[in-house]
Amino acid sequence: MTQYYNYGIGLVLSLMLGHGQAAERITYLIADHMVDVVSGRLIDKPAIIISGERITAVGTQGSLPVPAGAMLVARPGETLLPGLIDMHVHMTSDATKGGYNSLGTSSLRTALYGAKAARVTLMAGFTSVRDVGDAHFEATALRDAINDGDVPGPRITPSGPPLGATGGHCDNNLLPFEYHDISPSVADGPWQLRAKVRQVAKYGAGVVKICATGGVLSKGDSVGGQQLTLEEMKAIADEAHMLGLKVAAHAHGTMGIHDAILAGIDTIEHVSLIDAEGIRLAKVHGTYLDMDIYNDDYIMAEGEKNGVLPESMAKEKMIGRLQRENFAKAFKAGAKMTFGTDAGVYPHGDNAKQFAWMVRLGMSPLQAIQAATLTAAEALGQSKDVGAIAAGHYADIISVSGSPLSDVTQLEHVGFVMKGGYVLKGSGIM
Repeated sequence: MTQYYNYGIGLVLSLMLGHGQAAERITYLIADHMVDVVSGRLIDKPAIIISGERITAVGTQGSLPVPAGAMLVARPGETLLPGLIDMHVHMTSDATKGGYNSLGTSSLRTALYGAKAARVTLMAGFTSVRDVGDAHFEATALRDAINDGDVPGPRITPSGPPLGATGGHCDNNLLPFEYHDISPSVADGPWQLRAKVRQVAKYGAGVVKICATGGVLSKGDSVGGQQLTLEEMKAIADEAHMLGLKVAAHAHGTMGIHDAILAGIDTIEHVSLIDAEGIRLAKVHGTYLDMDIYNDDYIMAEGEKNGVLPESMAKEKMIGRLQRENFAKAFKAGAKMTFGTDAGVYPHGDNAKQFAWMVRLGMSPLQAIQAATLTAAEALGQSKDVGAIAAGHYADIISVSGSPLSDVTQLEHVGFVMKGGYVLKGSGIM
């Protein structure tokens, strides 16, 4: 007999903590349409069979029979997509705590910000994220809590504290000398930085984050100034890759981008001042570019109120337009682009607002969606698990009204979220 289910968060958590008793459940999911990000086609009347947390079959209604005893989950009038992936978030950051406002926040409090942000992010349709920097492994602990079923949230690949040079973007430059406040991941020279890679790996990092150049929200540095040498970045990349970890490099500046690519860094973040040679190098080396082109809107509108330093506001004003122009150039040239927003610099849950900017700057809606699914999964090294609705993948699936291929802003209004076969948002009753 076919049954209908709509799981709320509380029931899902109780099932997740129920010692695997729900692992054998079979779900039959149907809707009016499905975006197949692999083929690039819109599939009418899709049907998906899910066993436990993974997809076992994908077909169409009528051709794919309903298994006996399956739970039927239906989304009439809606379009299914793979769960979205944001490659650049700070789950434990609060956008309202800019500049000196951040100094009164303890690591315990930031962890609680993260628990709230995790739920909001998941409900917005982002079932996987890459967290690229916190101070004390709070996002690593959040990942473990989500994996243990203690709190709801996306799949997190965390970096732990980002690696950088003394006084650079990854250091804390807000306090004077007598406080001796140095960020825990700061190091100078290839061997010190190799040791820091080993340290973040020891404490659970799933990716290594470095600061190759200055930044917008850091105090006292030039946004485009290079802060790690080619030798230092190559040492980090070699050590991380030896340990099986990928490396993400914060890099706004032109020469820092060049050297990060030449060092073998896997993804370049922000990429604001990339030039034609940087784009060429990225294509030759297969490096992914991860450009946060939405958050300029939020920083310029709300930054001053949130305590963002005047020098940071000036840097953002200088760099925001250039970053968007260079996004369009890099995409047009054929560089590999992923979806990364810098969530935490703006409020969590608004991640999908970036899609409209990606389309405005030259991508089709399908290409923008692929950047946040198929391509992001490839960049994470998780393309066998996430990023597509396909047999063997986790049943991380969302739906929206209408077709996001004709109106990408539909992704700002996700009505249904399934993660690992559990319906976390939206009714499944036909």
